[in-house]
Amino acid sequence: MASCPGEELRSSFDEMFCALLPRLYRRAVLLAGAHAAEDAVHEAYLKLVGRPQRFLSHPEPYAYAFSTLMSVVRDGYRRSGRQVLVAEPKESGTDGWDGGLEERTAEIEAMRLLGRLTVRQAGVVILIDLDGYTIDQAAEALKLHRGTVSRSRARALDKLRRLLADNQS
Repeated sequence: MASCPGEELRSSFDEMFCALLPRLYRRAVLLAGAHAAEDAVHEAYLKLVGRPQRFLSHPEPYAYAFSTLMSVVRDGYRRSGRQVLVAEPKESGTDGWDGGLEERTAEIEAMRLLGRLTVRQAGVVILIDLDGYTIDQAAEALKLHRGTVSRSRARALDKLRRLLADNQS
């Protein structure tokens, strides 16, 4: 018995989305925090699965999925009207291997700092500075003008520098 084209499309969609899932989840943690990352990725999946052909035919499926994820997080932020900041990490006093504590502390600090930015600013910083996209590629993926992306990134980096300088004081 042959499978129908809709099942093949859904199967291809699920394969592609599952391949991107770890990366999307890590980025969702940075955008929404660990407490909301799974829900955000799930909502992004639900938005994308409605039109799998758009996702599969996009030249950059990750960027398309990330843009959808940003939209979900932004909508959630607007609905809640507030963000929950992550508590300050405790310092480790060990000299040798710390069991991954230093790496986890860095992740928590990155989440805390990105949490102080708007969703758009955090998304732009993630795409450009963490994922290695160019400003033009990020603008295309987020469906924003190049200047908007560039200005959002500049404002985000200025704010991050101020936050880091305040922490040093």
